[in-house]
Amino acid sequence: MKITKKTEKILEKIAGIQTMERGKISRMKGRNHFNHQTWRGGRNEVRYIPAKDLPDLQDAIDGYTQFMKLSQEYVDEIIRISMRERKKRADQRRK
Repeated sequence: MKITKKTEKILEKIAGIQTMERGKISRMKGRNHFNHQTWRGGRNEVRYIPAKDLPDLQDAIDGYTQFMKLSQEYVDEIIRISMRERKKRADQRRK
């Protein structure tokens, strides 16, 4: 399979992601902490995060979100390339 410039760029972006964390953050009413909720081991896991730690956690969550988006783009591109190559081989067999 021929690797395209698009797939190379996607892989470079994925390699550039330095931190990742699943989940979402919600503010706790009346407190200086936040809830970090994520699904692990078949159940919801909740951690309390101090406000001072929020920027690092948000960066990690954003990194995971970016990774998932780029992974889907990579899958779509590989499928497109695979389909094109299968069609080319099928056309050659018909000749």
